[in-house]
Amino acid sequence: MALEPLDSCDLLCMDLPHAERVRATLPALGDIEPVADAARAFGDPTRLTIALALNAGGQMCGCDIAWIVGQSQKLVSHHLRKLKAADAVTSNREGKLVMYALTDRGTRLLATLTEALPTTSIVAEVTGVDRG
Repeated sequence: MALEPLDSCDLLCMDLPHAERVRATLPALGDIEPVADAARAFGDPTRLTIALALNAGGQMCGCDIAWIVGQSQKLVSHHLRKLKAADAVTSNREGKLVMYALTDRGTRLLATLTEALPTTSIVAEVTGVDRG
């Protein structure tokens, strides 16, 4: 005897008025996509670590970030491009250096994500909350 899946109803029993009210509160897909892209950008452990470093240290050059996170400059540059494409990081050239910083959006998203991290000194520094 096969077990029936528990993730779907056996019959259509929608509470249409309730479902319509909920649907009306949702933002348009075009408004959700940039937020999903930014969240996806933090979905890689290296990118999340880079963002944490930028939040703790402020504006920094790619060389410093690479040393801080313990990765090659080439790999860090790749991840910084992804973060920049998601509007989580901004960059500007200062002479021969390219300086990176979190955007306001990146800072807000990072603060939300770090709530799920275990208590560490960096989490307390990023969020301003010591959960220890």
